[in-house]
Amino acid sequence: MSDAPDAPQIYLITPSEFDLSRFPDQLAACLDQTEVACVRLALGTKDDARIAKAADALREVTHARDVALVIDSHILMVERLGLDGVHLTDGARSVKKVRKDLGDDAIVGAFCTNSRHDGMTAGELSADYVSFGPVGVTPLGDGRQAELELFEWWSMMIEVPVVAEGALDAPLIRALTPHTDFFGIGDEIWGADDPAAALVALRAEMV
Repeated sequence: MSDAPDAPQIYLITPSEFDLSRFPDQLAACLDQTEVACVRLALGTKDDARIAKAADALREVTHARDVALVIDSHILMVERLGLDGVHLTDGARSVKKVRKDLGDDAIVGAFCTNSRHDGMTAGELSADYVSFGPVGVTPLGDGRQAELELFEWWSMMIEVPVVAEGALDAPLIRALTPHTDFFGIGDEIWGADDPAAALVALRAEMV
């Protein structure tokens, strides 16, 4: 992932559970209809064989379209599965070690909830991007929320690309568009009858 231009880019997040016989085609349709910068494999399972099988299938889809594929948390699988990097979920804690282990060419991203301190530290430790969220209201998680003010401040003060994710909707996307480099979109579209069309509709709000 490179620095985003003025208009935010889309960072697509897979469902935590999906049917491997159908989802690669759904993903391909999304990538064919809307420009996407990166895809995150975010399966909830701990079954490494299942994760590997999913990664192999999605890698074929993403790399054929020159789209990066990163994996949620599973650092040791990045090189083994030929992926482009990892999305860390522990703030800045592992960024330094993971960067050393994976090298400079790998994408290393850090999810920092709504912590400016963790975000700045992750950036200083060479994270390629920092992700904040959820930006919308959700009953999931611990109640922390990444407010608009955090993105306004980050976009003015910090050069490290930032991702806004979690419980997004059209009004939030419109409000955040001037202040974020990427939108992490996932559950917002996968429940739709036509996820690709739902993604196109959200993309239209990023103006």
